[in-house]
Amino acid sequence: MKKIEAIIKPFRLDDVKEALSKIGIQGMTITEVKGFGRQKGHTEIYRGSEYTVDFLPKIKLELVVNDDIAGTVVDTIVESAATGKIGDGKVFVFPVEEAIRIRTKESGEEAVNAE
Repeated sequence: MKKIEAIIKPFRLDDVKEALSKIGIQGMTITEVKGFGRQKGHTEIYRGSEYTVDFLPKIKLELVVNDDIAGTVVDTIVESAATGKIGDGKVFVFPVEEAIRIRTKESGEEAVNAE
C-alpha cells in the first residue's frame, strides 16, 4: 500500500476530486494548509500599509491506495491539479506498513478498499 500526499492550489480541489472519482477513488482526507515553496508569497497593501504574505493557502490531500493503482492515482492528481504556473504543488508517495479499519477490524488492503 502507498500513502499519497498532494499539496495543490485550493481552486483545483473540485477538479482533482472529480478526476479521482472517475478512476474509482472513493475516499480521501482534505486539509486546508498554508505554505510556500519557490512561489515565495507576495506583498499586499492593506489600509495603506504594505505587508508580506509569506504563507499561501493550499489544500493537502491524503489517500492510502493499493500498490497497483498508486501510479494511476499520482498521474491523475498531477494532470487534474496542473495549471502550468508556479505554485501548482507537489505529490509525495510513502510506503504504508499497515492499515486497520476501526469499525470492522479489517487490516491490510481490505482496510483501504471500498466496501
